[in-house]
Amino acid sequence: MIQLLDLIKQAGFELGSYKIHCATGTNPTPLEAFYEGDFKEWQEYQNMKNFQSDHVVSLILLHDWQWLFAGVYKIDDVTEHSDNGNTYYLYKTTYQNEIDHLTGRTIIYFEKKFRASYLKGSRYGEQLEVHSLLPEKMTIGDFVGYNDILLSYRNLKTIIRQESPSWKGALSSIAGVYVISDTSTGELYVGSAYGDEGIWQRWSNYASTGHGGNKRLKELLVEKGIEHVQNFRFSLLEIADIRSSSEQVISRESHWKEVLLTRYFGFNAN
Repeated sequence: MIQLLDLIKQAGFELGSYKIHCATGTNPTPLEAFYEGDFKEWQEYQNMKNFQSDHVVSLILLHDWQWLFAGVYKIDDVTEHSDNGNTYYLYKTTYQNEIDHLTGRTIIYFEKKFRASYLKGSRYGEQLEVHSLLPEKMTIGDFVGYNDILLSYRNLKTIIRQESPSWKGALSSIAGVYVISDTSTGELYVGSAYGDEGIWQRWSNYASTGHGGNKRLKELLVEKGIEHVQNFRFSLLEIADIRSSSEQVISRESHWKEVLLTRYFGFNAN
């Protein structure tokens, strides 16, 4: 079985002393940060001095002991900070371009059955087996089907920013009724989209502003702060032909507002 270390050595890169970071977490998940191109910054914020080494080999948990190789980072510096009595550390790292051809493409099998996430490379490096090598860097993936859409705000922004062809093609071709869930409270907002670009254009507005111009959502983000938008999740309730009239779609929107009581317990003002 080929090891990740073999591929790194074949690229002519010397790791020296290194830690293995088995990245997990939420809000955002490391995979969401990777899709957004922000994994380096995500990893540089640490609650403890976890990277006492020359380099960090970064892995992102996918499923069933499979991990995505997220690159090697040189440790340049670390500074200690305090906020309301909580101490944290900000690392300064440099992404190692020499092995960029492996980042986001290499799937690792590593059967980690313990809680520790920052591991000594000298002890665990030879256990990082190469499961597969993807033809391209992993992205958020192709369109999943109308009935299976459940997008975090971060994933929605990534799809819109990348103009993912399968997602744009699917969401531009339909009108319909959608729901936004606030995962911190369970409150809902029901909206609709119709016209030439359908759901894609409407959701692009949310990706850009967070509130899409909705009065109640705008007020919420003023009250809670714009970062609260990370709690939003997007899904479809009902799809309609792109040629449907605005009256037809708005009628179905009103139906779902009644069903879900979003005028009384959610974010719909009318």
